[in-house]
Amino acid sequence: MDNDFLQRLDKARELAGVPFVINSGFRCAKHNKKIGGVPNSAHLRGLAADIAVPDNETRYKILYGLIKAGFRRIGIAKNFIHTDIDIVTKPYPRMWLYY
Repeated sequence: MDNDFLQRLDKARELAGVPFVINSGFRCAKHNKKIGGVPNSAHLRGLAADIAVPDNETRYKILYGLIKAGFRRIGIAKNFIHTDIDIVTKPYPRMWLYY
């Protein structure tokens, strides 16, 4: 995993005030393909994480922490929040829904 990404993620966790349970961090190409990840996924370069979201209150706190820590690429799903710092190959800033 990218050190800058991990430091920023830890700062977001501190700001959110809740534990971050990571569902997916770094992925090898084989696993990424198996789970249907996009070929240019930021997970392949250790620049992304999917954080578990058990309820709406936690979702709000995680989003707050990510935004305050400077994350500008955030995807929101029912059970997780994706964030990455892949500003080279992906549009920036962006927020999207997986619903």
